Amino acid sequence: MASTAGMLLAGTAFAQVSDDTLVVGLSADITTFEPAAVSSRDNANVVRHIFDTLQSIEADGSVVPDLATNLSISEDGLAYTYTIEAGRTCHDGEALTAEDVAYSFNRAKDPANAFTGNTPGFVFSSVGFVDAVALSDTEVQINIGAPNQIAFGLLAEVYVHCKDSYEKMTLEQAATSPIGSGSYKLESWTPGSEVRLSKMSEPGTFQNILYRIIPEASTRSAELMAGNVDIITNVAPDQIDAINGSDTAAVQSIQGTRRMYVGFNLSPEFAAMPGGDAIQNPDVRRALQYAVDVPAICAQLLNFPCERATGIVNPPNANKSLTPYPYDPAKAEELLDAAGWPRQADGTRFTIRFQAGRGRYLNDENVVLAVAQYLSDVGLKVETDIMEWGSVYVPLIRERNVGPLFFLGSGGGLWSPLYDMTDLAKVDSGTNYTHWNDPRWFDRWTDIAASKSPEETRVIIDEMLQVFYDDGPWLHMYFQPDFYGVSKRLNWTARPDEKVYLFSATLN
Repeated sequence: MASTAGMLLAGTAFAQVSDDTLVVGLSADITTFEPAAVSSRDNANVVRHIFDTLQSIEADGSVVPDLATNLSISEDGLAYTYTIEAGRTCHDGEALTAEDVAYSFNRAKDPANAFTGNTPGFVFSSVGFVDAVALSDTEVQINIGAPNQIAFGLLAEVYVHCKDSYEKMTLEQAATSPIGSGSYKLESWTPGSEVRLSKMSEPGTFQNILYRIIPEASTRSAELMAGNVDIITNVAPDQIDAINGSDTAAVQSIQGTRRMYVGFNLSPEFAAMPGGDAIQNPDVRRALQYAVDVPAICAQLLNFPCERATGIVNPPNANKSLTPYPYDPAKAEELLDAAGWPRQADGTRFTIRFQAGRGRYLNDENVVLAVAQYLSDVGLKVETDIMEWGSVYVPLIRERNVGPLFFLGSGGGLWSPLYDMTDLAKVDSGTNYTHWNDPRWFDRWTDIAASKSPEETRVIIDEMLQVFYDDGPWLHMYFQPDFYGVSKRLNWTARPDEKVYLFSATLN
């Protein structure tokens, strides 16, 4: 490691960073600056510095004003009226008004644009977004289809952009030339290499933010220790000691909220593929839960102790009566036999493809290979297909077109179990990558909307989580630990929800 760092110090084209520039090393490339197409956390972390939102939700669920200084909710829970702070401007110099906010929401819904990012695929499908109406220059009303206890937090994820500029741009131009009203504007983007932002307004301590795309974990670590990068994401477990032993940086280790899982694609199209018919049976899915030693994966590949997940909700808010599936390959084999998939003469039960992206999550390729080996041990013939993350895997994910098995992480929160569960708010939600359609889950959302008390809601939630645990579409893995390498010149603290916000970072 020392020799690698020395080579980079001697030969890199990047000089040590200046005091007015903050440099972040990312493990995966971003794919777009189109606000309604952003679907990954790495992409969102960059874009959030360019676009404001109505409000911001902290990791603990507290609401922080952004564009909106006030929110009032109608008695029937269907109309959210926000008061927009006066005096805000867009990067094109135009005043930002309620009309821009309404335009941002309605543009994301427009079927002609065919957007599939977080806003239409997660937020709008979850709240039943109807439309947005500018009531005046400073008031905008967001109309939703049904009462939703966490709509305020979901609506806070929509990026507000500027009508005059976007009406003049094609969709292709919008994907590369963002016009927002956030603290920073885009100066340049070299796909696969770097993104440069410059400061336009408060908040923000640094005049410039430079994101460098550094897929190789050891190279990210070397660049951090060489003083060329201030923050790196996805520190590889085998790099932690070297970074902590350096004079220039240290690792912040944090239990994250991202839910890592192996998804079962249950769509009819994937049911026709080898192995796709087997996983349609919940008994087979349940059997495979016993086949994978998740705590061993955490200990050996993530260098972080973990308790296996029991479902879709982060531990503080999960169903406390559920216990993680134990590693019991004999039980897995027994259940597979009973489900009608015995070993054949060659020892194989069925063949199945297992797809994944590379470089987005902590040691993800090795995790996928380990899972594949565990499944092979109980008789599956697993064909792994590990591909480039940004340009290959992400488009397939957006199209809900991966599988029959696939590896993915979904960002979560600690402020509400319903936020974590909202990935599966509807069968056709953009984030229901598994196409799961169990009415024991999906029919209960109307019961949640009609519930009269937190206690009543909690009962329904726990019943839904029991169904998800028993017959759901995920092979439960873990909540990903996050390792950030941080330069000792910087004062910055990582959040548990992977939101790498740099507004308050300062020099030591």
